Amino acid sequence: MKAKLKKDDTVLVVAGRERGKSGKVVRVLRERGLVLVERINMIKRHQKPAGPQSPGGIIEKEAALNLSNVMLLCASCDKPTRVGRKVLDSGSHVRVCRNCGEVVDKS
Repeated sequence: MKAKLKKDDTVLVVAGRERGKSGKVVRVLRERGLVLVERINMIKRHQKPAGPQSPGGIIEKEAALNLSNVMLLCASCDKPTRVGRKVLDSGSHVRVCRNCGEVVDKS
């Protein structure tokens, strides 16, 4: 699946239990169409002890969200937006905000 999100993008959750919350993308799992967002969709896992360096216990971690349930937050217009692509004069491809037309990429 083609993902238009990248690591460190700020996204807004638009559907599901965490609707309305925003956070930074930790990881994008393109082949499964999932995204991990920092401190969003937290779950608890019971970890078995695996020696003295990992004692085990109840661990909280982020669960993956479907890519269709998040939207990119544009830094310039501060709204959730779809992502478009544009070819610059130099021939490089950049991501653009569909609301305001500004370039989204940080480079």
